[in-house]
Amino acid sequence: MSDQLRALILGSGFAGQEHAAALRRCGVELVGMASRTESVVKEVAAKMDIPFATTDWRSAIKDLKPDIVAVGTPGGVHLDMCVAAAEAGSHIYCDKPLATTAADAKVIWEAARDANVKTAYASTMRYNPAVLHAKELVASGAIGEVSEVECVSHYNWPKLMPYGWSHSLSMGGGRLNNNFTHKLGIVLNVVGGQVLAAMGETRSDLKKAPVGPPVHDFRNLQASALTPEEAEKAEWKDVDSDWAYTVLAKIGAVGSDPAEGISATFRHSGMRPGVTPDYVAFYGSKGSIHIQGAYARGKLFFRTIEGGETSNPASSSIDIAPGGPVEELETPAHIAQSLPDLENDAQRNWTILARELVDDIQGKGDAGYLTFRDGWLYQEVIDIARKSNGWTVLPEGS
Repeated sequence: MSDQLRALILGSGFAGQEHAAALRRCGVELVGMASRTESVVKEVAAKMDIPFATTDWRSAIKDLKPDIVAVGTPGGVHLDMCVAAAEAGSHIYCDKPLATTAADAKVIWEAARDANVKTAYASTMRYNPAVLHAKELVASGAIGEVSEVECVSHYNWPKLMPYGWSHSLSMGGGRLNNNFTHKLGIVLNVVGGQVLAAMGETRSDLKKAPVGPPVHDFRNLQASALTPEEAEKAEWKDVDSDWAYTVLAKIGAVGSDPAEGISATFRHSGMRPGVTPDYVAFYGSKGSIHIQGAYARGKLFFRTIEGGETSNPASSSIDIAPGGPVEELETPAHIAQSLPDLENDAQRNWTILARELVDDIQGKGDAGYLTFRDGWLYQEVIDIARKSNGWTVLPEGS
């Protein structure tokens, strides 16, 4: 009997295809793929040389008895799929969000825990090279004791995207589910620890969306936007997902003040264009780290606070930006060499997580990857932001 692990892939879109490719790169045999549309799943499975394709995922889990079930479907169906996989004794690799509510996410985590199966939660932008570099810098004390974190992004998504799962909270849509989960993963990987407390607000900048041809692969969503003429003739559906959010969190990071923690701000707008580049930044007692890109995909800059004299002799106030020179730091060779040789960051990061899950299943050690417990706690923060107690109105005449 072969010791090779066998995997069933649920979902044939972007996430399903990339989960399949990631597991295959790690030596896992792909035994089947299940998805909701028969013609699509058969086409994708054939293209990826997966021997079995079906629309009946429950029977596939029962009949194929896979070692791993990879869930790459929209979040609205994760609950049933993950619980069924756990009850069948399969290890589970699941994309974010883990579920559409914290209560459902906790049910999934508890089912996997009780079944004693390994779980991997795919908030994977935490593996970007600049993130791993920042983690090393923080751990070395390069910026001292971290006190603040900022994550700011503006995406300017087209308003005439055809209605789909991203427009519905019950289907797993919303920017908190699909953007914030990556941001939180990045921050916690760099500073360590867990969220102690949170608050926030959300905003829906898109009240309705036109109905157009179904978009099966998320990579084609923006290119599938309707023209104004097409949208005018289309049926429109109500949208309830959040397209903008502000989350404030206190993080109990290693070495931080246990009473105060680290202050983290997460600000995102999905429908508005920005002027300055998106960024992720970490501020400490000795300096700061600034990484370009909403998911810390870009260049890393480092600055110390020493040497900050006022640059204007006639001014009695301090310089508005005192400090040492800003340095662009290259990713260390040992980090670059440790990563899969893949140019696409999504493919690379999914592969890293797959590798860490497979190694753990095979008894080669736990690298500290995210599990369903993390997925549940991330969803708790999301629920807090969505259930905000609202604004405190100032007294009249103030």
